[in-house]
Amino acid sequence: MGILHTKKEIKDEKTINFHLVNSKNLLLIFTRNPELGKCKTRLAAKVGDDAALEIYKFLLNHTAAITKNLYATKAVYYSDKIWENDIWDPTVFDKKLQEGADLGERMANAFKDGFEKGFERIIVIGSDMYDLNQQNLEEAFLALEKNDYVVGPALDGGYYLLGMKKYKEDLFKNKDWGTASVLEATLKDLKQEGLQLLTEKNDVDHFEDIKDIEAFGPYLKHM
Repeated sequence: MGILHTKKEIKDEKTINFHLVNSKNLLLIFTRNPELGKCKTRLAAKVGDDAALEIYKFLLNHTAAITKNLYATKAVYYSDKIWENDIWDPTVFDKKLQEGADLGERMANAFKDGFEKGFERIIVIGSDMYDLNQQNLEEAFLALEKNDYVVGPALDGGYYLLGMKKYKEDLFKNKDWGTASVLEATLKDLKQEGLQLLTEKNDVDHFEDIKDIEAFGPYLKHM
C-alpha cells in the first residue's frame, strides 16, 4: 500500500523541490589535495603528518557525503592539481582548479565564473567542516531567496560558508585570510546589504577542535 500525503504536504514538498532544483544553485567546494605534509599543518603540529592526513581524508569523505545529494550543481576546486580518480565522483561533481594569488582571489574567480555561467545563487564551503550537514546547505540556499548574502560564522573568527546572489568584489579584498579577523571584516563589508547569518559552527584546524569528538578518536589513539 502506498504512502498517503495530504495536499499541504505535497504542495510543501513541490515548493521546496522547485526552489532547490530549478533555482540555478551552485555549490563551490574548496579543497586541498590530500598529500602528506601539505594539509592541516596546524593540526599536524600536534598530531603528526600521518594522522593529520588521515583526519583530512575523513573530512573530505564527510564533505562528499553531505553534498552529493544536494539539489545544486556542485564544483570541487582543487588547490594544486585536479585528481581524476578520487572520492569526487565526476558524474556528480565538476572538477576545477583554484586560480589566484591568495584565497580571496581564488574564491572571487570561482564566484565570477559561476555567475558568468548563469547561476543565480552561489555558495562556497571548505572541506573541513565535520559540524556541517546537507540540511544546513539547503537552508543556506533557501536563505538566498530573501537575502542577497548568507554567511556561516566559524568559532575561530572566520566563516565556514559564504553565499551570494549578487557579486560583491569587496568581500574578497583586504582580508587577512586564515586569521580571526576575517568574519568581522566580511560583516563590515555587508553592513548595508541584505544578509542572513547561519548558526555558528566549529571548523577543524587545531587539535583542540577535535580532541573531544568521538568520531576522531581512531585517529588520535597515539595521543
